[in-house]
Amino acid sequence: MNKTIILHADKLIKTYPSKTKQLKVLDSVSLDIMGKNISVIIGASGAGKSTLLHLLGGLDRPDTGKVLFDNENIFDHNDDKLARFRNKNVGFVFQFHHLLPEFTALENVAIPQMISGISYNSAIKRAKELIYSVGLSNRENHKPAELSGGEQQRVAVARALANDPAIIFADEPTGNLDSVNSEIINQIIVDLRDKLGKTFIIVTHNSDLVKLADDVFEMKDGKCKKRTS
Repeated sequence: MNKTIILHADKLIKTYPSKTKQLKVLDSVSLDIMGKNISVIIGASGAGKSTLLHLLGGLDRPDTGKVLFDNENIFDHNDDKLARFRNKNVGFVFQFHHLLPEFTALENVAIPQMISGISYNSAIKRAKELIYSVGLSNRENHKPAELSGGEQQRVAVARALANDPAIIFADEPTGNLDSVNSEIINQIIVDLRDKLGKTFIIVTHNSDLVKLADDVFEMKDGKCKKRTS
């Protein structure tokens, strides 16, 4: 599959107030994300990995800098338009699944589609396909409390795919799982890249997932450097 730059970050700066001064978490970070790749962001705790992920995905805004998607700076959008951009173009998976407890697995995957204007029947149909793709068709009518931690995270992956996003962002997607379930999630990510050409940007400490990545970016002292080997 041909691969091109799908996302470009240009000189992102992000600071947060501390007791004595402004803490610069991101210090003029620039990077290119290739489409149909698994890109991982690594680094010590507090290095700014999650901050960078949130900026790339439009969950937060930088002090200065750009994130270009389709040659358009997403931060030129107002908050409403930025929210629509996220709903249409990106999916998110977090360390804790954040599933809605009162709804079934199937309904949790259908809801983002209905928010974007898809009819209930069409949303449920696609939700069934996505639940099947993560190996949980026999659990689709179970609520989150009736699922194991690994199953809940697989539902979260299916939900992230609901609107067929261009990019899936994941923040420590295996950080709360045992080794067996971590391996299952890792394999699902690889399969989605290989079979569907999905693009992933993942913050992780999981060494097995790092080994599976196409590109590795390391955060240190507010800077981001791409590994060359």
